[in-house]
Amino acid sequence: MVSIAVCDDELLDCLTISAKIRTIMEDMGIACSIHQFGSGGELLKALGRFDLIFLDILMDGMNGMETAKRCRELAYDKALVFLSSSRKYVFDAYDVEAFHYLVKPVDEGKLRFVLKRAVERQRQVARDYMVISKDRQSRKLFLDNVRYFEIRGRQIQVHEKGEVFTWYEQIGTLEKQLKGKGFFRCHKSYLLNLRYVEVYNRQEAVLDNGERILIARRRYEAFGQEMLAYMRKNGGIL
Repeated sequence: MVSIAVCDDELLDCLTISAKIRTIMEDMGIACSIHQFGSGGELLKALGRFDLIFLDILMDGMNGMETAKRCRELAYDKALVFLSSSRKYVFDAYDVEAFHYLVKPVDEGKLRFVLKRAVERQRQVARDYMVISKDRQSRKLFLDNVRYFEIRGRQIQVHEKGEVFTWYEQIGTLEKQLKGKGFFRCHKSYLLNLRYVEVYNRQEAVLDNGERILIARRRYEAFGQEMLAYMRKNGGIL
């Protein structure tokens, strides 16, 4: 789910660009939430919630450039896209590391290009990983590539896309490390990445590649609740 803010003191402009963004995101098959703000001050109160901000420059009170500077001072490090009826502020946008600058009325083709790039950037920046040690070497393991972890004796077996490898670790320790990152221990031997679950019942979960992972009877209810929470968070349920 991509969380987007649109800040413009002209209500019609704010609603128009929000509608265009929603249409394009739906067309790209990307779940999003869009929130509108009529001033920079209102936006700053909710700043931490957003992955992407569209910010009008010519606003009464705190203008868009001042709002952007305040965003950076508050350690907002995600994408800022400026909106303006004038090109005269393009070079000022570099001072706040703007992601893009769009001139009103916004061309839908350019808006689609910006949204696509912004989403790709967010995915690259937001990729969670862990560093594991094996054979005296450290390896970066990207969690979105892992279908599940399996305990085999004193070793953890990692089932990635197209690869399986092992290293020494306790699954209980690993479970704690991955808490809140979309993994669930559905069985004493399996720590499952919920993003790859296609179908599940009381006995097993079927993954996108057809693999079947056991679900312990006593863990089924918690597993179902965790799946529902995961789908709500990632756009599967409105």
